Amino acid sequence: MERILGEKFKLGRKIGSGSFGEIYLATHIDTFENVAVKIENRKTKHPQLLYEAKLYNILQGGSGVANMKWCGVDGEDNVLIIDLLGPSLEDLFVYCGRKFSLKTVLMLADHMITRIEYVHSKGFLHRDIKPDNFLMGLGRKANTVYIIDFGLAKRFRDPTTNRHIPYRENKNLTGTARYASCNTHLGIEQSRRDDLESLGYVLLYFLRGSLPWQGLKAATKKQKYDKICEKKLSTRIEVLCKSHPVEFASYFHYCHSLTFDQRPDYGFLKRLFRDLFTREGVKDASYSAKAIEPRGPSKNTHQDVHMQFRSSTIQNMSAANLMGEHAETTYVSCGLENGTGTSSSLDGILKTNFLGQVTGMGILLHSVVILMSCFLFLLLYLFWIKALEVHLDNFEPRFPGPSEFEKYCNMVVQSFYMR
Repeated sequence: MERILGEKFKLGRKIGSGSFGEIYLATHIDTFENVAVKIENRKTKHPQLLYEAKLYNILQGGSGVANMKWCGVDGEDNVLIIDLLGPSLEDLFVYCGRKFSLKTVLMLADHMITRIEYVHSKGFLHRDIKPDNFLMGLGRKANTVYIIDFGLAKRFRDPTTNRHIPYRENKNLTGTARYASCNTHLGIEQSRRDDLESLGYVLLYFLRGSLPWQGLKAATKKQKYDKICEKKLSTRIEVLCKSHPVEFASYFHYCHSLTFDQRPDYGFLKRLFRDLFTREGVKDASYSAKAIEPRGPSKNTHQDVHMQFRSSTIQNMSAANLMGEHAETTYVSCGLENGTGTSSSLDGILKTNFLGQVTGMGILLHSVVILMSCFLFLLLYLFWIKALEVHLDNFEPRFPGPSEFEKYCNMVVQSFYMR
């Protein structure tokens, strides 16, 4: 028997899972729009889906935030329905051989800082910044980076008094240890600076291919977290960013300079990478976005992965599916040299808003608007001429003298020829 959610959405196949529950594909019964459905059993030990729905409701309207279609309780389940999105940056990172070009990382940095800034502007911390929680859009939104998974988000300002949360210590680690800030490892209450520091580790992960504290073995999770903390704290920023542009070290130094309740200068951080983008001579910022459509249920069942949608066959997708038939002319390299003389591409999926480039669809729409404007102008002009003819047919001179009437006629004639 078909399951209908919110009286509008027909539940389809399962496309993913995580510690919170399961993700399904669903279809609107009237518009046939595909959406993503998060389902969580109401009896789960730590339910978070309805809380996440509240966050989506607060964040609605922001660029790179999925639209919430419906949320509520259905039988024994909590349900959240949002836009269906494409693969995560982690999926694409794996597809590109676990290495992004500097150009790709700089473009992603601009998008991701903007997304974090928006979440902060609404009074919330994300607290789980990682590649899995940034997804590409689908269709017309294929060049937009989305931020997802607000199950661990927390208010850092009191909504009534607007006061910042107090500084605390001895807090448990919240988020993903690999990308957690140093202060988070030390048990210090998280604030805006910690989201940005986590993003710094994500960007270096994309550039380096891995982080020094990956792959550490331990008997228990706590021991593993302790090892990660020790390695992270003992690795100097200059060593971590060695062989990479100095701007990345500057980014970390800035994050570490922020006080607990200080508002970060997001514009400064974006300018840091934009200036590097220009200095490195990366001038080609023209993209032909190619939507990545769902290709079946996800095989990823790792419990630490919180996601809205992942393509189960992203690693096996052909270059034509990901990049289009003429990838060599419309897409630029993501910087992966795979030993065969070819390179995978992600850059074609991204569009740099900060360079103001216009896509092919934008040019087409612009042309249509111009043609429609010309057509409307012509109709108005013909209407004006017709009205003028009627006016002149019924014209009775009411001017002081013939000279004034002549001036009036001359004005009409001149206006006609000037057009």
